[in-house]
Amino acid sequence: MSTLEVRDLHVSVNADGEAGQAREILRGVDLTIRQGEIHAIMGPNGSGKSTLAYSLAGHPKYRVTSGTATLDGQDVLSMSVDERARAGLFLAMQYPVEVAGVSMSNFLRSAATAIRGEAPKLRLWVKEQREAMASLSIDPAFAERSVNEGFSGGEKKRNEILQMELLAPRFAILDEIDSGLDVDALRIVSTGINRVAATGRTGLLLITHYTRILRYVQPQFVHVVAGGRIVDEGGPELAQVLEDEGYDRYAVAS
Repeated sequence: MSTLEVRDLHVSVNADGEAGQAREILRGVDLTIRQGEIHAIMGPNGSGKSTLAYSLAGHPKYRVTSGTATLDGQDVLSMSVDERARAGLFLAMQYPVEVAGVSMSNFLRSAATAIRGEAPKLRLWVKEQREAMASLSIDPAFAERSVNEGFSGGEKKRNEILQMELLAPRFAILDEIDSGLDVDALRIVSTGINRVAATGRTGLLLITHYTRILRYVQPQFVHVVAGGRIVDEGGPELAQVLEDEGYDRYAVAS
């Protein structure tokens, strides 16, 4: 069973670009996720949730100043972004980017080739892609459109789940995948997440402000981030406490 382990992670970001004053966002995060587990990270705006996601993925804006992140004992922080992806880390972004001139089908097959080590056989791949798109109510015509170009917010989020299903990572970090979704899109996205979880091959880290997605995707573990640290942990019942009481009681932690 694969394990993603974060220990005493401190991360800073420059507030005003490269020349600006560095500001510490994460102040010693400890987190362990095992393959097949579902974890939720919740917390108020500015608490460091997305910083954790992008730091693990290798975004250059975020500078790790101390601490470790390992995947089965391998140092994730020393890897390039593409090496992290090949090692089994996947990030679904809160604001997926558009990639003009690259079709969805070419993008997905190239990504699968990089992850699997060889190109999927075309006939089998087309069938696999079509079935995955159908399960997420994605129009098959979208396969020939440029990545996310002209997609609605909900279509972009479904596309992120499509990538996760086809690439089958060992660990997937979903950064506010529920933001901007209507009720129907939330249900479709959640069903896709649950399909991936049901395989037992992927550890999932859901980052969210709200509990509505947790009504569809139930985590075994809930972590509260405030002031750049994990300040509370529990089971799914903790999410309901947060829904009822909010984050005010953690304000002292920030």
